[in-house]
Amino acid sequence: MRPQRSARPARPTGHARSAHRSVRPLAGLLLAASLALAGCGGAADSGGGASAKSAADTGARQPGAGGSGAADSARSPRRTPGLAPNAVIRTASLTIEVKDADKALAEARTTAESAGGYVGEETTGRDADGHERTRVVLRVPSARYDEVLAGLQGTGRLVERTAKAEDVTDQVVDVDSRVKSQRASVDRIRTLMDRAAKLSDVVSLEGELSSREADLESLLAQQASLKDRTSLATITLSLSEKPVHKAAGDGTPGLGDALAGGWHVFVTLLRWIALALGAALPFAAFTALSALVWLRVVRPRLPRRREPAPAMTALGPLPSARPVPESSGEADRG
Repeated sequence: MRPQRSARPARPTGHARSAHRSVRPLAGLLLAASLALAGCGGAADSGGGASAKSAADTGARQPGAGGSGAADSARSPRRTPGLAPNAVIRTASLTIEVKDADKALAEARTTAESAGGYVGEETTGRDADGHERTRVVLRVPSARYDEVLAGLQGTGRLVERTAKAEDVTDQVVDVDSRVKSQRASVDRIRTLMDRAAKLSDVVSLEGELSSREADLESLLAQQASLKDRTSLATITLSLSEKPVHKAAGDGTPGLGDALAGGWHVFVTLLRWIALALGAALPFAAFTALSALVWLRVVRPRLPRRREPAPAMTALGPLPSARPVPESSGEADRG
């Protein structure tokens, strides 16, 4: 079989040729417009891409951002700011009954010194029965406070114990901040004094400097006191050889208390009377001795008074009464 030949296209007519020629310029205009629009869009896309890229780069450089920044932050853990340790003032009071106060005192002193502390105050005395009583104030480091307290309780029979803890962290922080501010203020005044040219300015600044330095010294004293009380705990230890009994019940006095109180008042009254008599006895003895000397020695030696002379008149002396003669019977009796 012979292959079929393709049919040739028919040639366009004259009207079709004119229409085809008018379409070409219009297509060219549309193509140019589309190219222009495509160019503007490409420029916009390239600009937006560049800005997006720069923003991404900036975000990547910032700490904690996504990408490599997040990976870096994940590798290095965050560091929390360290908080200041709490400042606590610790005080305690112990009353212990012991057999030998001197030995217990030596043990308490050794316990405090072994912990790095010292004896702040010591008072020793004896009561009316001859029993020794000792009161000692110990200053020990706050870190060894519980250890020292437990060691002191083992020296004898514990009668009474009180403990107190006071948190002064806010006060310590406030004083430290005020000290820093006051030091900066003093430094500024000194700088101004170095730059002052007039005498009046120097005098004024000197007065202000003295006032601020006085405030700084007061703050430093408060700071030192707080540091001493927070770094060292205070333990007041009372040692007694005499049995010490704690008050029992609700504190209402009974019949025994009334009798004991009355007897105490009676004994006290007798004691005061004896003291008054003892104080007045020397004066009474001196008075009695003076009266005895007057009656026995001085008065007999005094000259006696003479009888008065008879009264005189113009006719002579007045006759005096004659003595009555004694009767014969009385004479015979005599």
